[in-house]
Amino acid sequence: MTKLHSGSCLCGSVEFTVEGDFDGLFLCHCTSCQKDTGSAYAAILASSSAKLNWQTGAKDVATFTLPDKSHARSFCAQCGSALPILKHDGALLTVPAGSLKENPEAPPVGHIFMAEKAGWDEKLEDVPKYDAFPG
Repeated sequence: MTKLHSGSCLCGSVEFTVEGDFDGLFLCHCTSCQKDTGSAYAAILASSSAKLNWQTGAKDVATFTLPDKSHARSFCAQCGSALPILKHDGALLTVPAGSLKENPEAPPVGHIFMAEKAGWDEKLEDVPKYDAFPG
């Protein structure tokens, strides 16, 4: 049975499904992903075989490709949320893990582009943890 994953942007304008399996969940530490997310890394599900279907809001899907790099991202033109994108002439689907409505079934399989890792991305397991914004 083929797996069906569903997701959306933050504002709900764009909804999508991904039919098939993911090859893995990667935590990308490249500087481009840091700029995209405003964080230390992007959590990306990758698939060489799954099919992406826009359910609603396809007109609101915008894409930015960084000149002279292989980095590209899709996002909602209304709220800016990261969305799935087909890369390498459609050979690779990447899906922001946080855009799915369900949690990914598999844990991350690897950190990638560690040579570009943010300097403050160290010993995060030792930082205090809170259930809500502290204070």
